[in-house]
Amino acid sequence: MSPDSALAASLAHGSTKRQPIWAVIEILERIASAVLMLVLSPLLLTVAATVVVLSRRSPLVAHLRVGQFGHPLWTLKFRTMWTSPKTGFPGTTLVEYIVDESGMDYKSTFDPRVTSAFAGFCRRSSIDELPQLINVMSGQMSFVGPRPLTDGELKKHYAFDAPTILLEKPGITGLWQVRGRSRLTYEERRRMDLFLVGNRSLKLYFTILLRTMLVVGKGEDGW
Repeated sequence: MSPDSALAASLAHGSTKRQPIWAVIEILERIASAVLMLVLSPLLLTVAATVVVLSRRSPLVAHLRVGQFGHPLWTLKFRTMWTSPKTGFPGTTLVEYIVDESGMDYKSTFDPRVTSAFAGFCRRSSIDELPQLINVMSGQMSFVGPRPLTDGELKKHYAFDAPTILLEKPGITGLWQVRGRSRLTYEERRRMDLFLVGNRSLKLYFTILLRTMLVVGKGEDGW
């Protein structure tokens, strides 16, 4: 059964209705993200300091995306793009807020905007995504869900399917992140996001988490 067909069947049987177990999962995710932030704090501080030294800019950037039910969502990432280092001491700003509607149309495995080898390593290993643990801790995101997109991306590539995608919290990882990542087209990503929303289950949730660790460990198809 194709992802689109499975989604239609799931909707017909009301399988996308909220189940009590997901409220428990959300609580566990928020606790787990706080614990991970604490455990990974030496790594996070080291990466932040290195970004500041190399770029002379704020270590974090927040990109405006569309969150659950269409609410604005500022997704956090370590900065990995800068043209040339600024001179002098870096500013005191911790986060730079960015509104960029170009989305993934511009992204590829070899992005010309990534000029630092350290930044490239952070992207391939997905270390740059770790600040999104803060988004999970605040209840804005989940560990597993459709990746958060810009308003322009939703309108252009998801169209009438956008409301379905926005029923769930966006995730740090999702189905297409473990089945091709940057190699996939928007159409393939849309189909996988719809399949993820329409077939939400604990088995799928933990399968994606496990496969994410394997994919990230290999550094496959990152950008």
